Amino acid sequence: MTAVRQGAAAGMSIGTVLDRLRPDFPDVTISKIRFLEAEGLISPERTPSGYRRFSAADIERLRYVLTAQRDQYLPLKVIKEQLEAIDKGVATVGAVDSVPRRPRALAVAPGEVSPEEFRTDREVRISRDDLIARSDIDDRFLSELLRGGLVVPGPAGFFDEDAVTLARTAKSMSEFGLEVRHLRAFKLAADREAGLVGQIAGPVAKGRDAGARDRAEEMVRELAALSLTLHTCLVKAAVRGALDR
Repeated sequence: MTAVRQGAAAGMSIGTVLDRLRPDFPDVTISKIRFLEAEGLISPERTPSGYRRFSAADIERLRYVLTAQRDQYLPLKVIKEQLEAIDKGVATVGAVDSVPRRPRALAVAPGEVSPEEFRTDREVRISRDDLIARSDIDDRFLSELLRGGLVVPGPAGFFDEDAVTLARTAKSMSEFGLEVRHLRAFKLAADREAGLVGQIAGPVAKGRDAGARDRAEEMVRELAALSLTLHTCLVKAAVRGALDR
């Protein structure tokens, strides 16, 4: 480790690190690397003029973090604890155990809600006709969902996979006698939850430190997943109570 650190001053620039990581992690950015540094997961050396210089060990550490996030959906807090164990010699740096990619269960509450499900960088373009066909609804029902604000197209007028799931769910609920106007209550509740998450993450995103926005986006995903799990638990408890009355 000493030898590696001694050579760090002549190590790689952040751009070179990015080039080495992108073949395996296409979504990684310079901002992401700076964010991980700000969170204390990596500590590249600095030149006298302040430029970052990364060693081979730094890249290995980055691969560990990015793999754990991508394949196991581990939050940074857990990954940092693992790295601290590695630093203490309790564990060794290596490939993260290969497991099927699936939503991780939150430790604080039951459920299979993954923060990764709240990423918004997925480009999906589903037309109105495709949405109708895949959701097995008619144009009139989709128009009601649009007017009620339950389904919202993107800037270009296309929809995503969540819109398909929502339309299918709304149709199934309509078969129990619930109309779109009744579902507005769910939309209002979701808006309130999103507003609360925004109040917490908003100030973080406005920070001037490196990686502030990345930190806020991760916080939003974590809080959204926790909120959804909490909502599920509360609905379960309320339904049980209603049946017992």
